[in-house]
Amino acid sequence: MYLSPLLAVFALTAPFNAAALWPAPRSLSTGSSPLRLSSGFNVKLSIPNAPSDLKDAVTRSTKLLANDKLQMLVVGRGANNTAAVKSAKQLKTLTLSLTKNAVVRSISQEAVVDVTQRSEGYTLNVPADGSDATLTANSTLGLLRGLTTFGQLWYDVSGMTYTMQAPISITDAPAYPYRGFMLDTARNFFPVSNILSTLDALSWVKINTFHWHIVDSQSFPLEVNGFPELSQAGAYTATSVYSAADVKNIVTYAAARGVDVIVEIDTPGHTAVIANSHPDLVACNDAAPWSQFANEPPAGQLRFPDPKVVNFTASLFTAVAPNFPSKYFSTGGDELNVNCYTQDPETQQLLNSTGQSFEQALNTFTTTTHQALEKLGKTPVVWEEMVLNHNLTLSNETVVMVWISSQDVAAVTAKGFRVVHAASDFFYLDCGGGGWVGSNVNGNSWCDPFKTWQKSYSFDPLANLTTAQHSLILGGQQLLWTEQSGPENLEPIVWPRAAASAEVFWTGATLPSGSARNVTEALPRLHDLRYRLVQRGVNAINLQPQWCALRPDACDLVETPDTKENVDNATDIFQLIRSHTQQMIDNFFDPFRDVPHAQ
Repeated sequence: MYLSPLLAVFALTAPFNAAALWPAPRSLSTGSSPLRLSSGFNVKLSIPNAPSDLKDAVTRSTKLLANDKLQMLVVGRGANNTAAVKSAKQLKTLTLSLTKNAVVRSISQEAVVDVTQRSEGYTLNVPADGSDATLTANSTLGLLRGLTTFGQLWYDVSGMTYTMQAPISITDAPAYPYRGFMLDTARNFFPVSNILSTLDALSWVKINTFHWHIVDSQSFPLEVNGFPELSQAGAYTATSVYSAADVKNIVTYAAARGVDVIVEIDTPGHTAVIANSHPDLVACNDAAPWSQFANEPPAGQLRFPDPKVVNFTASLFTAVAPNFPSKYFSTGGDELNVNCYTQDPETQQLLNSTGQSFEQALNTFTTTTHQALEKLGKTPVVWEEMVLNHNLTLSNETVVMVWISSQDVAAVTAKGFRVVHAASDFFYLDCGGGGWVGSNVNGNSWCDPFKTWQKSYSFDPLANLTTAQHSLILGGQQLLWTEQSGPENLEPIVWPRAAASAEVFWTGATLPSGSARNVTEALPRLHDLRYRLVQRGVNAINLQPQWCALRPDACDLVETPDTKENVDNATDIFQLIRSHTQQMIDNFFDPFRDVPHAQ
């Protein structure tokens, strides 16, 4: 029997990256001494008049330390450390403090500061001798990020919480200010409890933005003051609605966990549902066949050349915006179907009567609705088509989410706009699920293949950009469009894959060791995160068989001269694996092929 050249199986004593932090900090120094938490371990706040949400964060962190009980991901699950841990020094206190002259503000206040001005850095020191550990930051938000890191340092063996890497010294801050996750709650509805659980998980990987694509053509589940008819006629059911109280609960919960909530009211496309209550505002409502009038059913778009549609939309934005403290508000702008307007008599009559072109009318609509938001102190966020497909006058402050292709970023930045990476070729979590429209037996999802965590993690935020354009990159996010998702499968689809972008945009291109960020080094740490998330109640999928998780690098694909020509794509790889497997089976059974079966 022989070892497949595709797998390098290491000894059971292979080195283990015990500093299994995610995202990796910018600077990390560790030792090799065991240290365990005292049974009376406490977190001390050395901050006068500490905000209540910081106290709450300390309470949550302390509970996680007590309840995680994560065993090391090594063969034996760390049992060999038992004797050393029993005799180890004990850490009794972690002291939190702000730097001199720091302004004391709540986490919730810090979380909604303009993303470019947030302070999320911290310094964490854990001595090996049992003396107090210290966590220092310029803001309470930075202290929250440091508490998150502190909670990932520890493992459990025989009821003892410990690390084998003391002393530990970390200096950390994000490489990019924007690190997000988008959830679509219009195609399928998600209860508030699902969103709150997601916010917890986001905070555990230092994702700081929840992009809430709350309404779309399929449903309008948002209760809006002054526009009750929209949700009454547009929600799937009377209970599938986010009330004003729900929104406040979600926004408050998120902010206390360092997460800003950016709401999206996509216009003028993706608005068919508004026809349920305002049929006069929507062109090609439910037109058939839908494929000629929309990217997906149902067809229907706001008739934007109509002044009353412009006023309606501006008023709608003005009503929604105060419920979201974020400095940012997404107005969408993607996937406008021109044929819908070409075939709509009312639209053509409006354009002819005013002498406006399609683009001029769209510019009037966009400028007016954006100005309504800017008067409220909001910065508009749009999808890339508003910059690349249309001739619009947008404020230089407008943030552009690039989704169609990562290759489009260079064109957007060339126009001087700030960018949030949201590329479907790296960050769409719904890709690879198969086609969902009916009468389409052989259909695939439009953005195939499935985007693995490794694909997302391999992303280079600065690819194909000039040095001058680097500063225009705010960060990025992973996204879940929910045609085939609901509360039942939300967590397995999102976790731990969404953590990939969290590290891409927190850690940057270089690991604390000085080496380039890479999937080989990352995998053991992501395993660790996944198992910790499960301990915390998140239904995160396995990345590999547990055999692999307990043996770092053992299941990595190793390219050799014999296999190099055969691994140009994933199909070749799996064919090669099957070939080697069959050869192993044949080699094993050949000596027995002529042996009679036992009776």
